[in-house]
Amino acid sequence: MHAARIPDDIAHVLVTPAAYATDALYDAYRWLRANNPLGVAEVEGFDPFWVATKHADILEISRNNARFPSAVRSTTLTTQAGDARTHSITGTPHLVRSIVQMDEPDHMKYRLLIQSWLAPANVRKREEEVRTLAREAVAQFVAKETKCDFVKDVALHYPLRVVMNILGVPPEDLPRMLRLTQELFGASDPDTERFKAALSPEQFSQLLIGVVQDFSEYFEKLTAERRANPRDDLATVLANAEIDGQPLPPLERTSYFTVISTAGHDTTSSSIAGAMWALASQPGLFDRIKADPSLILALVEEAIRWTTPVKTFMRSAAEDTELRGQQLKNNDWIMLCYASGNRDEEIFPEPDRFNIDRTPNRQLAFGNGAHVCLGQHLARMEIRILFEELLPRLKSVTLDGEPRYSESFFVNGLKTLPIRFELA
Repeated sequence: MHAARIPDDIAHVLVTPAAYATDALYDAYRWLRANNPLGVAEVEGFDPFWVATKHADILEISRNNARFPSAVRSTTLTTQAGDARTHSITGTPHLVRSIVQMDEPDHMKYRLLIQSWLAPANVRKREEEVRTLAREAVAQFVAKETKCDFVKDVALHYPLRVVMNILGVPPEDLPRMLRLTQELFGASDPDTERFKAALSPEQFSQLLIGVVQDFSEYFEKLTAERRANPRDDLATVLANAEIDGQPLPPLERTSYFTVISTAGHDTTSSSIAGAMWALASQPGLFDRIKADPSLILALVEEAIRWTTPVKTFMRSAAEDTELRGQQLKNNDWIMLCYASGNRDEEIFPEPDRFNIDRTPNRQLAFGNGAHVCLGQHLARMEIRILFEELLPRLKSVTLDGEPRYSESFFVNGLKTLPIRFELA
């Protein structure tokens, strides 16, 4: 038994998707931060892994990519059976090879392909384009008249349209992209049709591979089309990109398309839904922001902290090293618990309270260091614009039932948010 072993009941929470839909997760994080902030989870069916729950440790690991690389082991928590299955298919720990699964020198080479596209100055150039999509989303919301499920009617679809518009995916293919994203990120959620609790780990892995193959087939066709007919979109950039004078290999190209088309909207959807939940449930918040729209920026940042859509990423140790007084060995696996870091009492007073007055708001939801989220500026802008367009149309908003979260230890957020509202 490892000296820093986490109690079994706490460790079990960390690997149970259903726990991520309840307060059990935050109770476990709170206990870990206070009692074992860098401990080892030993759970049957999983390789042992370190669990980093403090803001400072997550930052240190994120900023030291050479010591804590991403390419060596799976970047998402997986069972031993799932890991073995992936190795048998790809010969690596990864089903895809995107910038998320790369270290240097490849990581920066691939990152630079689209980094300027998503830089603040270029994102701002697309503000009116995004605002048009926001207005269309608000019009659909207004058509509901008095009540809706804000997740299913607004939060899921608007970010999807924004990202697919920039990527260059035609509107008629949006339902397919949404379905594949939900199957990839919500793979352990019982409401996601393609995945059922009765599946064995081997069957589960095979179905995930099927999702990746669906993405691959779609984006190979899009690549061929953009090579023949270039446009002003990211699909054209990736279809024609070169690394070291050679076109992107098919796996890396498909992986790039996949990470943009999935991570680019599912996470933003969760933050949008979290902001609306706060407006509908926290006394005085709606009236305060309605009276002073400049507070929307703070609403956006706190919603991102509060929801932390990417709950965990995994890293590994490249060498024997010490962190928080613990001795990590070469190849040890480490879970970065962003949602815990974003509720660290040392950084965020009253961390469980939604509070738009946090200054500065040092939330970790976009990661940090070399792997910081490329789309963070676009995400902030599209959330801000949606609420700039939506709030003037609202007179009041309240909850109209119990919100429910998706069940996933990777990307998770609200999957239902029933609200009742009065239009202005």
